[in-house]
Amino acid sequence: MGLLQYLVRVSEPSPKPKRRGRLLRFGAALVVLLAVAGYLTVQYLTGSAAPKCRVVSAKGGQTSYEFTPEQAVNAATISAVGTTRGMSERAVTIALATAIQESGLRNIEHGDRDSLGLFQQRPSQGWGTSKQIMDPTYASGVFYDHLVKVPDYSRLPLTVAAQRVQRSGYPEAYAKHEPDAVLLAAALTGHAAATLTCQGRPTPTVGGGPDAVRAALVRDFGRDVLQTAGAEVGKGRSTSSPMAAVTSAADAVTVPVPRKSTASGTVRERGWELAHWAVANSSALHIARVSYAGREWSRGGFADEWRAAGGSGAKASESEVRIVTGE
Repeated sequence: MGLLQYLVRVSEPSPKPKRRGRLLRFGAALVVLLAVAGYLTVQYLTGSAAPKCRVVSAKGGQTSYEFTPEQAVNAATISAVGTTRGMSERAVTIALATAIQESGLRNIEHGDRDSLGLFQQRPSQGWGTSKQIMDPTYASGVFYDHLVKVPDYSRLPLTVAAQRVQRSGYPEAYAKHEPDAVLLAAALTGHAAATLTCQGRPTPTVGGGPDAVRAALVRDFGRDVLQTAGAEVGKGRSTSSPMAAVTSAADAVTVPVPRKSTASGTVRERGWELAHWAVANSSALHIARVSYAGREWSRGGFADEWRAAGGSGAKASESEVRIVTGE
């Protein structure tokens, strides 16, 4: 072997270090992948991954607003309290924009000085006790109590109407939330059909089932939501009138929609209001499917859309909203 050949042989890297390097790189990549998978699993199980609810414009296009299940429940309560009082979609829009600005639609236990809750209302300023203000239903109701006292509030710019209720140190802050509030209000008042969806992942620490659904309906809409034409509903049983009550199977609640227009909208709008409310509460109440007017939302692979009802026996007319829990 010549000297040159020897030097070339010596300078060639050994195959073993190469193989060892590849193994090390593969092992490092595998560790990273496992870490990512573990993180995503934790996020899924704890429900802390990115927004899981979405509302889109009924007019099409890319306009949308994304929010969490916690925010969805609070938004649905704000809207339901408003329509139950006969408030307009505009009033609900003002209330939602205010809550988005003040608390991010979260029922927080802190704020500037003694401010609390969805609207950051202050006990020291006569809004109620701390316990009352931390009740989203009460907080929404007292907001509307003040809003109706604002002359021509529905004709005022949103930020002006909100400021006359809130008297905030940032009077222009509400305006930036108006586009999102408009989308939310249109869906939650039922004026925009099949526009609100949620992933519907059950909240591990909160119970669900038909009883919880009924209780939440009464909480947000009042007792009248459980009766039609003066026929009150028995727990889990219908009255003598087949369409006069909330009836339930083991895991379902069927809510009749009044045949006459309500103060807040038409029969169809009332139906979509109830249907969207159920979807917004799907995580908290463990709701798996919601059906109305031949459309169906279901938790799982198609949770981001309303599909034509069929195959599951959950086809629904405009006279009732069917809510299925569990599964």
